[in-house]
Amino acid sequence: MNRHNSINYLEIPVKDLPGTKAFFGRVFGWQFQDYGPEYSCFLDAGITGGFYQSPLSFNLAQGCPLIVLYSAKLEQTQQDVLDAGGTLVKGIFSFPGGRRFHFSDINGNEYAVWSE
Repeated sequence: MNRHNSINYLEIPVKDLPGTKAFFGRVFGWQFQDYGPEYSCFLDAGITGGFYQSPLSFNLAQGCPLIVLYSAKLEQTQQDVLDAGGTLVKGIFSFPGGRRFHFSDINGNEYAVWSE
C-alpha cells in the first residue's frame, strides 16, 4: 500500500545485472521481476525497488546514502556475502542500537547489514 510522503521505491545502479540478481538472490533470498535486459525489480526485500544497468557505483566515501539491510544471523550473513563474491568494507562492529558490518557487492556498491 502506498503511503503519502513515504519512501516508496529505490533504484540502484549496477554494472552486472545478472550477477547482481544472483548475488542478492543467494545471500538474501530476493526474488526478481525483469523489465527488459537492463532493469530488474527486486521483490520481498523490505522495500520495492530495482536494479538498473549503469557503469556507476556508490559508497560512503563518495557521500552516498547507505542502504542498510537487517539480519537475525549477522555472522552467517557476513559469511554468505563473502561466499557469494562480496567484499568486506568493515567487519562486524558495535554501534548504538546493535551491531553491523559493511560490504561491497560485486558491482562495488556499499551496503550495511545490522542486527540487535
